[in-house]
Amino acid sequence: MTIPVVPAAALAVPHGFLGRQGGVSEGIVAGLNVGLGSQDDRAAIAENRRRAVEAVLPGAALVTLHQVHSPDAIAVTAPYADDSRPHADAMATATPGVLLGILTADCAPVLLADRDAGVVGAAHAGWKGALGGVTDSVITAMEGLGARRDRIAAAVGPCIARASYEVDDAFFRRFCEANPENERFFLAGRAGHHQFDLEAYVGARLAAAGLGRVELLGQDTYANEAAYFSFRRATHHGEADYGRQISLIGIPA
Repeated sequence: MTIPVVPAAALAVPHGFLGRQGGVSEGIVAGLNVGLGSQDDRAAIAENRRRAVEAVLPGAALVTLHQVHSPDAIAVTAPYADDSRPHADAMATATPGVLLGILTADCAPVLLADRDAGVVGAAHAGWKGALGGVTDSVITAMEGLGARRDRIAAAVGPCIARASYEVDDAFFRRFCEANPENERFFLAGRAGHHQFDLEAYVGARLAAAGLGRVELLGQDTYANEAAYFSFRRATHHGEADYGRQISLIGIPA
């Protein structure tokens, strides 16, 4: 089965936002599950990762992180083993043949590129990392490799949409205390609850950082079960595990 690769018009380098279709995993993580933190068969995960790489930048070396919902970004100069993954949530590289991979299952994947400088970046922006500044961190990491923020284009990929993302008053207050203007990313819901627009928040952080172009894909991981894995949906269904999809960007060798 051909792996569907969703591109972003803003990014003029090899990249793609992948979903759950086209993989070999079975059961509740059926499809293209690439999550090493899942209970899935390791051989299936390895095959899914191989297929993902071949769909975006054949022959490249895949680099992923041990994601911890931090604001931390690293520079990648060479590939490393999966069991040596750094604890961080964003990365940048100027090394040809390296393919950066961000895993998500409702959080927002962000891919970035300064094509003129030959520098790319990728970030895992859940609410905690986004609020903490993970997108600012990856931009800074890219600048350290020669990128210029007014030339950087960014795309926010499939993530949980506002209609699917209910949060409580404490969550709402946390964002508004950080910046009163953040109230615009919430809609009132049932008593004591709000609907949060993670994608719009991440996009606004990228725009405020002075990037040259920001694109939002507008795809809801929670609502589209056939196309995407979703942690919140799996939780609501009482499932014991959940799959992760991958978003990829790299520089040809």
